[in-house]
Amino acid sequence: MNYQQNYRQKELIVFDLDGTLTPSKANLQKSMAGMLAQLLAVKKVAVIGGGSYTQFQRQFLRHFHPKKELLKNLLIFPTTATSFYRYHAGWKKIYAKELSKREKKQIMRAFQEAFKEIKYVSPAKTYGKVIEDRGSQITFSALGQDVVKKLGIRRGEALKKKWNQESDIRPQLIRALHKRLPEFEHEGGYTSVDVTKPGIDKAYGVRQIKKTLKIPIKRMLFIGDALYKGGNDEAAKKTGIACIAVKGPAETKKIIRQLI
Repeated sequence: MNYQQNYRQKELIVFDLDGTLTPSKANLQKSMAGMLAQLLAVKKVAVIGGGSYTQFQRQFLRHFHPKKELLKNLLIFPTTATSFYRYHAGWKKIYAKELSKREKKQIMRAFQEAFKEIKYVSPAKTYGKVIEDRGSQITFSALGQDVVKKLGIRRGEALKKKWNQESDIRPQLIRALHKRLPEFEHEGGYTSVDVTKPGIDKAYGVRQIKKTLKIPIKRMLFIGDALYKGGNDEAAKKTGIACIAVKGPAETKKIIRQLI
């Protein structure tokens, strides 16, 4: 599809990270980094992902080296926009909506109760933490946080796809969590569920971009792989932002080529 006519005039492009700019939890590829650098020369760019800032550093920032003057056009929103970083002679934290100790305990307890309610059976083997405290977000990853890191992109992605198609309990888990945590946000990734403070989701991130850069939402474009109902990019639609759904980084590259 040709997006050039409809979207080339947008001032700011918002990207999801996992499954959009990179394979899930995999490092930014050199070819994608080069294309993003070209895009930064002509557009402002924001990246919103579910991973922590440490994960963003490991997965994205360490592999992205445009000219320093271009980094002023880049905004980073880890943990589903519960935190926000900008570049000013280094990456500086603008905000972090941290969960309190009480909230973390409440969420952890709710996960354990929800697992019992839905009679969840964990995979025989997991890779890394299954429930991770990301400071401003608690994340359940069915196969563990490090499945792609430990198995490699091809095997890790294949295992995640198999779980998603054959063992996906996210809808039931989210319903069970909502009963116990009605005041929190619950979003599903491909094999994960994130819990954040109320009102903090990718729509919140889009509104923060509008507030910070004074760019109207109608001048923005959101690109993500999980814009479907229940996906962790779906919340962005609440803002009225124009959206393009992709199936992976290869499709994202095609769109970037047309935008630059």
